[in-house]
Amino acid sequence: MDYRKTAEQIYDKVGKKENLISAAHCATRLRLVIADNDKCDSKAVEEIDGVKGVFFASGQLQIILGTGTVNKVYDEFLQVSGLSAATKAEVKQAAAAQQNIFKRAIKTLGDIFVPIIPAIVASGFLMGIMEALNFMVNNGFLTLNTEGSLFVFAKLFSNVAYTFLPILIATSAAKAFGGNPYLGAVIGMLMIHPDLQNAWTVATEGVKIRQSVWFGLYEIDLIGYQGHVIPVIIAVWVMCLIEKKLHKIVPEMFDLFVTPLVSVFATGYLTYSVIGPVFVIIENGIISGIQWLIALPLGIGSFVMGALYAPTVVAGVHHMYTIIDVGQLAKYGVTYWLPLASAANLAQGAATLAVALKTKNTRIKSMALPSAFSAFMGITEPAIFGVNMRFFKPFICGCAGGACGALFASVTGLGASGTGVTGLFGVLLCLNMPLQYIFMMVISIAVSFALTWMFGYKDEEPQQKTETKNTASDTAKESNAAEKEIEKVIYAPIQGNVIQREQIPDETFASGVLGDGVGIEPEQGTVTAPFDGEISSLAETKHAIGISGPGGMEVLIHVGVDTVKMKGDGFTLFVSEGEKVRAGQKLMTFDLEKIRSAGYSTTSAVLLTNSDEYASCKVLKTGMTQQMEKMISVL
Repeated sequence: MDYRKTAEQIYDKVGKKENLISAAHCATRLRLVIADNDKCDSKAVEEIDGVKGVFFASGQLQIILGTGTVNKVYDEFLQVSGLSAATKAEVKQAAAAQQNIFKRAIKTLGDIFVPIIPAIVASGFLMGIMEALNFMVNNGFLTLNTEGSLFVFAKLFSNVAYTFLPILIATSAAKAFGGNPYLGAVIGMLMIHPDLQNAWTVATEGVKIRQSVWFGLYEIDLIGYQGHVIPVIIAVWVMCLIEKKLHKIVPEMFDLFVTPLVSVFATGYLTYSVIGPVFVIIENGIISGIQWLIALPLGIGSFVMGALYAPTVVAGVHHMYTIIDVGQLAKYGVTYWLPLASAANLAQGAATLAVALKTKNTRIKSMALPSAFSAFMGITEPAIFGVNMRFFKPFICGCAGGACGALFASVTGLGASGTGVTGLFGVLLCLNMPLQYIFMMVISIAVSFALTWMFGYKDEEPQQKTETKNTASDTAKESNAAEKEIEKVIYAPIQGNVIQREQIPDETFASGVLGDGVGIEPEQGTVTAPFDGEISSLAETKHAIGISGPGGMEVLIHVGVDTVKMKGDGFTLFVSEGEKVRAGQKLMTFDLEKIRSAGYSTTSAVLLTNSDEYASCKVLKTGMTQQMEKMISVL
């Protein structure tokens, strides 16, 4: 590969220097921030020698080149473009500045809610289980001691995340806005202070306390903000603005005392007197408007939203839906939105399943089947990006199935007692109406599967082999055929739970664009060499290693998802680029708790980045796997 030529072609197709703002790279991708997307010919970039894929994400043009290659192309690109090397943080900041205010707002909502979803899911599941148990006990289907400690404690546990939700949101929001998360937590506590009337009691008891504010200008109701989302986020945003401003103007010797005191007091007063009352009205209006839409006669509104849900996942705006779920839970006791999301996710999974069962292409089948089951569990990115959007018609059929399932959910008034879980397991949040949820699943899956089977997918006709210009490359491949027919083994470099590649919670890894392989959910933080080989590349941020081995295998070991943002914190390397290593030799250690506390998934990718050069890449072991167990067979 001519790295200089590749860099020059990329430079030309992205619009040259006048259209470039900054450039950086991670273990596999060249990350460019460009001024005008319309001046960038991304399709032409994808045709350049060595480029494995191109996509826009987080305000960046991300060009997938693979381990080892990306470093060399990046060095040449800097020389060609005249740009100076940028850090990941600088590129991220530049990319954020390029995004419009709507995209920045959606990304911020994702940054706030993604880290706290596990807490919401845990409470939501337990609430559904407790409701089901109460229903069965009250109707004589089950005999259970509801006074026992197990039942009483479980009931207490079930709603704790929702009871203290403002604190969870405030802490996460302060981190997302660049403020002190503990001061954010204090703002969340202020909003559910026990001296305020509990919001859950207003409907039955009326407003008990009123207070004049701003020197008697007007009165406000002293009511807590249990179940509210938007007022909490706005209050913490204001606090972070005040805090960051004070850090700049307050002398350092007084900063520790003055900044927290003024930030909390000023924000608290503004929250009680202005922010809270105003944004409660706005939030209630939004929730009521959405409820009006999905409750339109004959389920028309839900039909439309069920069809549009998957496209919003593609656009990356689905993180905002947590606000709708939480708001509806607070106002109605259930969320009518979650069943719509479930219908859409199940339908996309069914479309992918139809492709998997209909195709005779083993590569497509091996990618589509696990992606379908992943979508049935509520994780749709592998199915949508890896299969359905690739062939497009299955995606449309999935949207149709989601629309039909959502229509049924609306007509029957199906609501969930919690949020965070969709797909098959979403039934645990709908145990108050289990049959309706099951029928909704059947409708979504059946419609989507049938449409895809009949109209959505057809295998391409095999093309006749013709002579190509790559005769030298073909000759080289033929000369190595004997070597490639010998089985090569990739041993597990990390101890943990091995999952299918399509289940990795990163669309680039899951789709297979970087090569075939597996994901590993680590049990311990040590990476060893998966075979005898040579270190071909090391990420600057220490989170990823490229290693070449027997028969020309190129393997990427990428620890965690989005861990490039940790800038090497928690990662220690024990090898250097170009070093020869033996199978089982320690390459890296990583701190699992640091990754989790930073809000990132620890799921690690082990990918054969040049898998398209081999006849097969077969996963030998899934589930719990010890280090150096046989994991992948390559022929």
